[in-house]
Parts: sequence; C-alpha cells; structure tokens
Amino acid sequence: MKIAIIGAGNLGLAIAKGILHSNGATTMYLTKRSSKEIKDFEKYGNVTVTSDNTEAVRNSDILLFAVQPGHFEAILEEVKGLLTENHVIISAITGFSIEKMESIIGANQYIIRSMPNTAISVGKSMTCICANAQGQKRIDLAKAIFNRMGHSLEIPEEQMQAATVICASGIAFWMRLIRATTQGAIQLGFDAKEAQELAMHTCNGAASLLITSGKHPEEEIDRVTTPKGCTIEGLNEMEHQGLSSSLIRGIVTSYKKISEIRKG
Repeated sequence: MKIAIIGAGNLGLAIAKGILHSNGATTMYLTKRSSKEIKDFEKYGNVTVTSDNTEAVRNSDILLFAVQPGHFEAILEEVKGLLTENHVIISAITGFSIEKMESIIGANQYIIRSMPNTAISVGKSMTCICANAQGQKRIDLAKAIFNRMGHSLEIPEEQMQAATVICASGIAFWMRLIRATTQGAIQLGFDAKEAQELAMHTCNGAASLLITSGKHPEEEIDRVTTPKGCTIEGLNEMEHQGLSSSLIRGIVTSYKKISEIRKG
C-alpha cells in the first residue's frame, strides 16, 4: 500500500510508527510544515518526508489526514483537484464530519473517519471508524490497516465524539489510574521503578483477561475477592470515596467539552 500521512504531528507519527512496525506500507509519505523535525523517519528506507502535501497525494493511494481541525478544510481545498477514483481518504481529525468533507471533495470519494489513539505506535490502538456511502466499499481496507495496529470497531458517525472520549482521551484516564496505583505501591514500600512495573503489567493483565475470556469485569473481580478479604475491603473503600462515579463524571465532562468545541 502507498500511504501518505498528511500532518505528521504526535498522532500522525504514532500512526506512522504503527504502520511501519507492522510492515503495512510499501511506500509512505509524511508531511509537516517543519519537515526537518521528522527527517529521521527516512531511515526506514521507504519513507519520504516533505512539506509538500500535493507531492504526497500524487504519490499515494491511501491518504490519512491527522492535521489540526482548523487546518483541515484548507488542506482539502489544496489537494482536491489531485484526487482520483483510486484515492481512499481517512480522516483522524476530531469533529470534522463526513458531510463537511463531502461538501469540499465530493460524495463520490471514498471517505472514512477514524479515531485511533496514541497506543497505535505500539500496535495496541482501539480505533473506531465510520464511512460515507462510497467509503463503505473500502471500510474493510481501513479495518485491515488499523487491525494491524490494534483493534478496530465500526460505529455510526454520531458516536464518534463519544468514541473520542472513551478511546483517545481514555489513554490519559488509564495513565492516571496506573500512576495512582504506582503511588500506592510506593507508599507500601516498593521503589518507584518497581512500583510502576507492578502497576503497568497488572493493568495489562486485567485487560488481557477480559479480551481473551470475553467475561464481564465483575466475573473476574469475583474470582479474586473472598469473604472478609483484603480485596473487597479495598474495593469498597474506593467506591465509598467515589472511584466509579468520579470516572463516569470525568468521562461525561470530557464529552460535554468536546460537544462545546464542535458547536464553536
């Protein structure tokens, strides 16, 4: 596949790393206004770094956009005359609707919206995708790309904002939980490095148990709680202090904020 990533910032580079590490591209173009900052990516051999979006579009079939929302419309206007019937347009841009993309480049283009997270750089992204009517013909291609770098789920477009909170912002939420567990381990006597190692791998194990077994979290919780035991004592204290309600309120607050940004 000949892939261009238009907008090689934090997310764009995370996607690039994920694709490159999974050997998912025959050639790759990375564009950024200050292209010198990402010249190191040319060490992969099949990567071209440029500040010229039109060069990247002319030499690629799959165009993955990861620019700032405020710049996206101008970039689409810049490249729309170069788009062919072979191009697949994949947007990873928050709040920019398929309808708006169609109004600029036409509904006849294969248009797909995606919401990956930064774990894509290590092949562990949870990526939500949706498409226009024409893009449905290439939705399996998009799934194949993102499944090489984690797990993908097709959802209705109206759920994309919620997916942004759960999957993209969710990385930060889970990082904070891991950090809190690390701090607790330090208080119990582990040094900082050991404490983080314990927290990271326990978190990874918990997620892997659910992914592999398909069980509800409460089923796995029941396996490690015993009557009058330390686990249930700790869980109950966390709930008394508002663990679950704080998480849910944080998620809903983030969703309200992203909804305000979209209206603005």
